[in-house]
Amino acid sequence: MILRFLTSGESHGKALVGILEGIPSGLSISAEDIDGDLKRRQSGHGRGARMKIEFDRAEILSGVRWGKTTGSPITLFIENKDWKNWLEGMSPDAKAEGSIPAVTRPRPGHADLAGAIKYNQHDIRNILERSSARETATRVALGAVAKKFLSEFNIKIGSYVIQIGKVKVKSSKLKVQSSEKGLLSMFEKAEISPVRCPDEEASKKMIKLIDKATREGNSLGGIFEVFVTGATIGLGSHIQWDRRLDGRLAHALMSIQAIKGVEIGLGFEIARHFGSEVMDEIFYRAKSKEQRAKSINSELRSASCGPNSELTVGFYRKTNYAGGIEGGMTNRMPIILRAAMKPIPTLKRPLRSVDIISKESVEAAYERSDICAVPAAGVIGEAMVALIIADAFLEKFGGDSMDKTKRNYESYIEYIKRF
Repeated sequence: MILRFLTSGESHGKALVGILEGIPSGLSISAEDIDGDLKRRQSGHGRGARMKIEFDRAEILSGVRWGKTTGSPITLFIENKDWKNWLEGMSPDAKAEGSIPAVTRPRPGHADLAGAIKYNQHDIRNILERSSARETATRVALGAVAKKFLSEFNIKIGSYVIQIGKVKVKSSKLKVQSSEKGLLSMFEKAEISPVRCPDEEASKKMIKLIDKATREGNSLGGIFEVFVTGATIGLGSHIQWDRRLDGRLAHALMSIQAIKGVEIGLGFEIARHFGSEVMDEIFYRAKSKEQRAKSINSELRSASCGPNSELTVGFYRKTNYAGGIEGGMTNRMPIILRAAMKPIPTLKRPLRSVDIISKESVEAAYERSDICAVPAAGVIGEAMVALIIADAFLEKFGGDSMDKTKRNYESYIEYIKRF
């Protein structure tokens, strides 16, 4: 692993902190580059009251000087605005112990019971504060840095919601996209939807379903897709299990709170077809004299775009059933990932549980929560995918500075064109 990161902090603690190590020096970055994704994470129909309190902003504490990375670890700080209401309840000072009641009623579907037993805690707040999805704000901030790095190489990452509850996007019948233009168009449509869905009719139905769940004290899950365009061929490797890019991406998405399933390309649907129906056949297009006259920048873009581009030369595919990854490596097609999020387990209409102290049957504890967080989960998915792709990119091209990384990358693109 070249790119390493850690997050720290609790849901109602003073702040969240993230450290990202491995970004080369010379990358232009500012807090504004990060804050946009933090805002996207907080949006979406179905979010809880917490989002009315928090207006997440990232403060860069280290690793950036005068607008550019220095090569040292980047430290990001995100203040918890709600901390003012928890000064004693989440205080590190022993004198504040007992200032608020202990949480002893574990919520089904959360880390509460398993975490309390594992860490020998008889106040479940010591578990739920860290296991909370509030932690993902830090991942989104760190992922925004990775996105900025990847954008220097024309790699774009986006997401959109394709299902909430039983409401699905009509056009999404597990048909994997192979066009960068088509994916970016879906992303743009999703960004103006309250539920980040590219299908206007489905969006309206999703909103109605979320409103119904709100009235009934219930919650909803769903499915989102994350895509990556512009990734050149050969990121990842087939030579060891832990270097396979599909495994690393699946791990990253499954690490997001409430994610219970991940697919790549056609995913489970591919198992229902004959092999002749779902393999991405290989074609070759020779480079013409006219294309040789194109600028270097255009040629670099051609090495990373889909088969629908006029600039595409060399080996290419007309389909993308594999979702851009074969043998644990990128194959130059867009990477398509899909993740399933379970309904939020914290319910206003409590489920049955058992008090960990008295052992009596009780209703599960209620913590302020969302009704549906699938739109936000897509943004978190983008961040995790960006961190993994950036790591694989640096693994292949290295470089302690952006200049060196770019030279290595451009040399490889030239090699591909001659292969």
